[in-house]
Amino acid sequence: MSAETDIDQGRAAFRDQRWTDAFRTLRTADQRGGLPAADLERLATAEILTGNRLTGMDTLVRAHEEYLVVGDVIGAARCAAWLAMHLGNAGEPARAGGWLARGQRLAAELTEPDPVQGLMLLPVALGALHGGDPEAAVALFSQVAAFGQKFQDKDLSALALLGSGQAALALGRAEEGLRMFDEAMVAVTAGELSAVPSGIIYCAVIGNCQLTFDFQRALEWTAELDRWCNARPGTVAFSGQCQAHRAELFRLHGAWDEALAAAAVAQQRAHDGDPWALYGGYYQEGEVHRLRGNLDQAEASYKQAARSGREPQPGLALVAMARGNAREAQTMILRAAGQANVAGRRSLLPALVEIGLAAGDVSEARKGADELLSFARECPRPMVRAVAAQADGWVRLHEGDHAGAAQALRQAWQGWLELGVPYEAARCRVLIGLACRGAGDEISARMECEAAQAELLDLGATAAAAWAATLMQAGPGTKTGASTGPNIGPNTGPNAGPLTRREVEVLRLVASGRGNRSIAAELYLSEKTVARHVSNIFMKLGLSNRAAATRYAFEHGLAG
Repeated sequence: MSAETDIDQGRAAFRDQRWTDAFRTLRTADQRGGLPAADLERLATAEILTGNRLTGMDTLVRAHEEYLVVGDVIGAARCAAWLAMHLGNAGEPARAGGWLARGQRLAAELTEPDPVQGLMLLPVALGALHGGDPEAAVALFSQVAAFGQKFQDKDLSALALLGSGQAALALGRAEEGLRMFDEAMVAVTAGELSAVPSGIIYCAVIGNCQLTFDFQRALEWTAELDRWCNARPGTVAFSGQCQAHRAELFRLHGAWDEALAAAAVAQQRAHDGDPWALYGGYYQEGEVHRLRGNLDQAEASYKQAARSGREPQPGLALVAMARGNAREAQTMILRAAGQANVAGRRSLLPALVEIGLAAGDVSEARKGADELLSFARECPRPMVRAVAAQADGWVRLHEGDHAGAAQALRQAWQGWLELGVPYEAARCRVLIGLACRGAGDEISARMECEAAQAELLDLGATAAAAWAATLMQAGPGTKTGASTGPNIGPNTGPNAGPLTRREVEVLRLVASGRGNRSIAAELYLSEKTVARHVSNIFMKLGLSNRAAATRYAFEHGLAG
């Protein structure tokens, strides 16, 4: 086979996003007789996407040099811009700065405006964003967006939207940022963008949704990223980050074995060529170990996560608290929160409240809870409301407001149930039990703690279950007469009947003919959890089989 044939096949494979085939054929052609600059750029992209990041960077340098040889200043500047961004993300600021300076010099030579000048602004805008100057980043991303609009460059426009959304979050404008993410994702899911910008936007949007407690968006976009990676065999870049996001969703849903499995895949993909999966893979592993009470293993995982350059908080501070070092833990979490931007600080507030209470600093905990309540009013999404209500109720317990605590905690409990987050729902029940005890209702207190302990044991959260058991054995409180607050019913729509939102989701998938394993994969649940949901659906609706459940779903407008 001739080098020309290899080049033609490599171009076709690249066009079809068959990255492994593109990498092999273009590399073979390169070894036989070299490649023109554009094909070297294609080879570099295929190498990066298949996990050969360092080789891909070297090939991108060669493409840059070949563009210079043939006098293509725009192509050379484009390669320099991407080298600056890749190196910046890899934690090599000096080399990134050198390539940025070279690209800027080349772009300045152009006599006519060109999209590459907008591309050159992206590393500068990202530097401002990650350097703690989101206001400057907003202005720079706006300039990038103007280039994208002027030249109808969809990659540039979408990346500008992503950056503007991240800057909005950093400035505390969560709703504005999320709207920008949604608009960027329209271009990604419509297939309008090239591969590397698509992967960047997928992973960044999911990470920022999780940062802002936007559980539903994170779930939706993680499923889309999973499909995107699976539809492009051989993709390593971004696939590890996808597995880390999957691990977080499994963890939240109480499917902890599945979370560990996904985290292990993320760690392997980090080794194989998706280095940005390192943090998430190890941090989520640490979270599962911490929740199970395996504190030494949790700390070891967090230390592995820290190799990425990111600080493993709040996990590390929560381990210190669990070991009885509440003051040390509070020092850690207050420092981390103080150094973070608005979005990062908000993500640390639930731990800041819990650790403050453990340290006996009710005043600091109240400040954190009030910040969360303010965030919930500004961004009233289900998980934000649940987090804020739980923090407020917990602090009210320590302030002696048992009636107010019970009301807030029941709202939080209902929110966690609707979201399908069993660990936090069970912890809320323990706190509700404490509120009942404080109000003098010992029977209800024991009932709540017993139910919570059973749920925590079922999850494998042995330390939290022991906490609940200890509280069951404690004596009754001294205050009487306070209400435990309303028992708010599930918000699942007019036709859902007695089903929770999660049970409706399961019922819809049952009605579509899906088995338990397929449903578990779709919703990031364990098969055991799905089986329990199906059993609850049958019991609540008085049904005996899946065919009857399917019929019910169609008759009540719950299918599809």
